[in-house]
Amino acid sequence: MNFNPKKKTSNFIIVIAIFAIVSLILWNTNSFFRKFKEEERNKMEIWATAQSELLLSSATAELGNLTLKVFQSNTSTPMILVNKDGSIRVNNMPKEISQDKGRIEKIMKQFQNENNPILIEDKGEHLATLYYGNSDVLNKLKYYPIALLLIILLFGAVIYFLFKTNKVSEQNKLWAGMAKETAHQIGTPLSSLLGWNELLKAENINPNITKEIEKDITRLETITERFSKIGSLPKLDEYDIVEETQKAFDYLKLRSSKLIHFSFDSKVSHIPVMLNRTLYNWTIENLVKNGIDAMKGKGSISIEIVPDGNQIKVLVSDTGHGIPKNDFQNIFTPGFTSKQRGWGLGLSLVKRIVEEYHKGKIKVLSSGKEGTIMQISLKTNT
Repeated sequence: MNFNPKKKTSNFIIVIAIFAIVSLILWNTNSFFRKFKEEERNKMEIWATAQSELLLSSATAELGNLTLKVFQSNTSTPMILVNKDGSIRVNNMPKEISQDKGRIEKIMKQFQNENNPILIEDKGEHLATLYYGNSDVLNKLKYYPIALLLIILLFGAVIYFLFKTNKVSEQNKLWAGMAKETAHQIGTPLSSLLGWNELLKAENINPNITKEIEKDITRLETITERFSKIGSLPKLDEYDIVEETQKAFDYLKLRSSKLIHFSFDSKVSHIPVMLNRTLYNWTIENLVKNGIDAMKGKGSISIEIVPDGNQIKVLVSDTGHGIPKNDFQNIFTPGFTSKQRGWGLGLSLVKRIVEEYHKGKIKVLSSGKEGTIMQISLKTNT
């Protein structure tokens, strides 16, 4: 793994900068909230002063224009005025509340928690008590930091998703490039092998030897074709899935240990499916090889083909040690492997071939001490 200290330092600086910006925004919002609350308090104290003038006006003089303007200007702050005689007046709130004493008491407690009540007095004489709550603007402002944090988190999640997607895309391009380069590199010695095999035929060498060499050359050509198709959209043609599955199965049967029992069973003799033959055969070989590895070279492995409506199901079974249930999905993740050797790419490639290229499904149908059953589901072409 490459370690880039400059990249790590730059990432750390970016995180600190984002944290500082968010903290500054929250601090500024909180300061603005407190300032707005203080201004609302001052406005209510002015209103309380005007109210004291109103309470005294009947005994002294008429209200001035300034006092009337104060009353008329306050239309947003909810308030409850409790006079010294116990009478209650509700302002900037639904009228039906004034008829419900129990509800008024609850609202008064709520207002008291939000803001300290204002005592209205004149020369030491208590005239009334003003309870007031936060205005709609102040209430909205109170939740602004939470909304801001959610927006920032959402924005961060989008950036992370884009970064992750871009990183995965780059990795896919890298793997595709390596696969194509591998196919290209194999092509050169493969051409030489073909030439050397023709020379051996001309020398009247035992035909059985050259036939076996031809089989291996054909196998190398198949492998080269598989790697060359990675990263590009493969062409699908109509093939008999029973025949193609049995070919791949029989190929491994002839080249595996005699301690492994192979069995093949199909409920239909022929069924057409749109396949890329090379990649599909690779899928079957990967699943069979995984089963052989799980059995440690000794046991039974079987393939069963079962039609199911407009789908065909291919079941690959082994008598290996099984897969833990919590790993049923993990086994298809690139890099995941339970083996001491291997890169954990086999089943991830299988999943991509089946689901992305053939629009099918693959899953662990069941797994336990008795073995594992892998299921491939594909649409038929009938």
